[in-house]
Amino acid sequence: MRDVLFSRRAVIAGASALLGSRVMASPGPRVVAFDWGIVETLLGLGVVTAGIAEGDGYREWVREPAPPPGIPDLGLRVEPNLEAVARLKPDLIVITPQLASFEPMLARIAPTLSLAIFDEDGDVWIRARQVALTLAAATGREDAGVRLLADADAVLAAVRPKVEPLAARPLYLASFVDARHVRVYGRGSLFDAVLTRLGIANAFTGSTSFWGFVTFGLEHLATAQDAALLVFEPVPPEAQATLAHGPLWQRLPMVEAGRVGLLPPVWSFGGLVSAMRFARVLADHAAAPAVSGAGRRDARG
Repeated sequence: MRDVLFSRRAVIAGASALLGSRVMASPGPRVVAFDWGIVETLLGLGVVTAGIAEGDGYREWVREPAPPPGIPDLGLRVEPNLEAVARLKPDLIVITPQLASFEPMLARIAPTLSLAIFDEDGDVWIRARQVALTLAAATGREDAGVRLLADADAVLAAVRPKVEPLAARPLYLASFVDARHVRVYGRGSLFDAVLTRLGIANAFTGSTSFWGFVTFGLEHLATAQDAALLVFEPVPPEAQATLAHGPLWQRLPMVEAGRVGLLPPVWSFGGLVSAMRFARVLADHAAAPAVSGAGRRDARG
């Protein structure tokens, strides 16, 4: 099935046609999904997936909503175990376009729906909302879909005044790849979409990948005289040494000025649930007192 966006009325009609009487006849279909952004959205709708791919990784990187223990493993997100999927006898399988090559095989197991939160042209925030409504309709939880969107709006509205101190200067958001390289999130990323709606300027305005980030060396941050920097955990062991005493790191303007902060993990490839988590994490950081040391510094300037 092609990746398409629907009006809400068309979503409901299309999902009912896809699942037939099963949507109406049961509290909710048994759903299998592999992409963690889709899984988190389903859990946010109150739909516990029948299986999860790389569950330990989900618990480390995505964190919330936490899936209940004991959910069967489905193999790798990019190469699902078809036998494991078939054993679950799902009513619906949700994939992303990255699994298009698996779609014919998965479609022989159950009706298959392809959705994408990320694309080359769309606003991730809007796409995440549309995907949430599509999943809500496909699982017979339209009311939960409306509530999830309202919750996301409410979280951003509540957080916006709390993060006003962070709007005083442009803000870099980054994850360490190794001791000398960072992944910086810009246009097209989930984080940038949230920053925009919170009134915070993203310090990185250059070209990005399909997923809204670019990877470069720390030296590229040396020209950012007035910006602040927030780094997401987990930090690779080799990069922890950089944070502690790396000479290039210590000479970065934002580090010298103490405009650096460390944030807990947030899934950068997620949907509305990760967006809400990111907003709350920013609010917590903005409310925290300044702490000296490279491990946690105040990024408010």
